Amino acid sequence: MITRVVNQLFYFYYIIIILRIFLTWIPSIDWQQQPFNWLRSITDPFLNIFRGIIPPIGGVLDISPVIAIILLQLMQGLVVGMLAGLGL
Repeated sequence: MITRVVNQLFYFYYIIIILRIFLTWIPSIDWQQQPFNWLRSITDPFLNIFRGIIPPIGGVLDISPVIAIILLQLMQGLVVGMLAGLGL
């Protein structure tokens, strides 16, 4: 049961990051307005870790979400695998 909930939380966060990626392609979005401000406040702390390590290419192409998703998948595999191993 716990394993399933944790797995779904990881999946939900993937969806939020992917939604954030697609919304950045729309230049007219005001990120200070809701629900965009909420979306940014949820995703940016995690993405900023990677933005500090890998700056946008040419100042335009931000690949930090790709790296973040890969790391998130690794974390999901470890955490869910450990929980499943414990029989949770």
